[in-house]
Amino acid sequence: MEALLPLAKKVADLLKKRGETIAIGESSVGGLVSASLVAQAGASAFYVGGTVIYTPQAGRVLRAGAGIDLKGQTPLTPGFVEAIAAGFRAQMSTDWATAEMGAAGPSGSPYGPGPGTGAIAVAGPVSRGRLVQTGSADRIGNMRSFGQAKLALLLECLEEAGA
Repeated sequence: MEALLPLAKKVADLLKKRGETIAIGESSVGGLVSASLVAQAGASAFYVGGTVIYTPQAGRVLRAGAGIDLKGQTPLTPGFVEAIAAGFRAQMSTDWATAEMGAAGPSGSPYGPGPGTGAIAVAGPVSRGRLVQTGSADRIGNMRSFGQAKLALLLECLEEAGA
């Protein structure tokens, strides 16, 4: 988590300054992004909540509750997690939301992509998704890399929205 804290501070500062809120959806990152944001002073002003959805069964429950339709979407792609982030944002009634899924390793995803492949997304006034590929099977390293990429994408979207 230590590597995520500098990015989380920048994200937290922007959210607090603008009076905006966020919900964090995580999977292979396992809660690291939420932990890095909650570690920031004044987190209750911007952090509404988060969830770690780690199994397909749990994903189905979240999607049903949020009314997220993923028909025709391929798992572990930017489009797939963009739809989840948008639905989670609506469900949580926040200004921003994120979603992520990936194959942290050491093995690949049941959906096909190999280890070190992650998909991250942000939904908000500026929304986008991105594929992250580390080329590594190092589970902890990939979790860290996916988390850093997710916070960097969130910061990018926040800065663009404030420009």
